[in-house]
Amino acid sequence: MRSGNVPQGDIVAGIWRDFVVAVVTAFRRRDERAIAEERRRAVERLAEETIRRERRAADPPE
Repeated sequence: MRSGNVPQGDIVAGIWRDFVVAVVTAFRRRDERAIAEERRRAVERLAEETIRRERRAADPPE
């Protein structure tokens, strides 16, 4: 069973390679989304802390 001049073993190896690449890519994308989400949360925390600090500085002590 051959496809053109490519031995069947090479075809199977190509299928496995494509499968592994797809799995690695899926995990990498998930990691990138998690990193982006964590960065977004960090920026929000920094903004909230900056706002709190500015409000404390602007409010006169009682």
